[in-house]
Amino acid sequence: MDVFPGWERYVGRIEENWRAKICADDTVVLPGDTSWGMSLEGALADFKFLESLPGKKIMLKGNHDYWWTTKAKMEAFFSAHGLKSLQILNNNCVAVDGVAVCGSRGWLFETGEPFDDKIINREAIRLELSIAEAEKTGLEPVAFLHYPPLYGENTSPQILDVLARHSVRRCYYGHIHAAGCRWAFEGERRGIFFSLVSSDYLHFDPLLVEPGKKTADFSGNS
Repeated sequence: MDVFPGWERYVGRIEENWRAKICADDTVVLPGDTSWGMSLEGALADFKFLESLPGKKIMLKGNHDYWWTTKAKMEAFFSAHGLKSLQILNNNCVAVDGVAVCGSRGWLFETGEPFDDKIINREAIRLELSIAEAEKTGLEPVAFLHYPPLYGENTSPQILDVLARHSVRRCYYGHIHAAGCRWAFEGERRGIFFSLVSSDYLHFDPLLVEPGKKTADFSGNS
């Protein structure tokens, strides 16, 4: 990623800011595009880097996470390689500091092609499954997506409907970078507050999600 403007020394900047703010008892959410690795083995060096950093890490799928496979295979791989701080968010939720972290990759309806509807509907189902698990905990569901549900004049109505129907109040998303951030939506829509958390947008500095708590958020590399 160093070839892109604004990403100079990004790995060192991530580590420096991470270690300055994140402790062993904290949890960091990485909503997608964690590694360019094409397989679990190909992403192992990136996983080991994350493992070396303090705190627990919850990872969602991004559009560039080609290493992503089934939850069972990923968890078995993590266990086999001693990656004890990494956790997968996929059709489930994770209770953290009084909130229930939930979410899915999502999808942005940009081209209007028939396959868009198919993917959005599938991702909406995955998001709903995750939120339903969160609701079982009795904690506030805080949603994380890789794709923005709102971007410029584009929306993912199915995703928005799921969030609104389940009274989700906070949603964090990544995917948008560089000049594209000017069209990113941040603010309230349908009772939901949306925040962009791409790494470069945050200047590679973790964002505190829950005021007064120890939940932070870092979006991935792309």
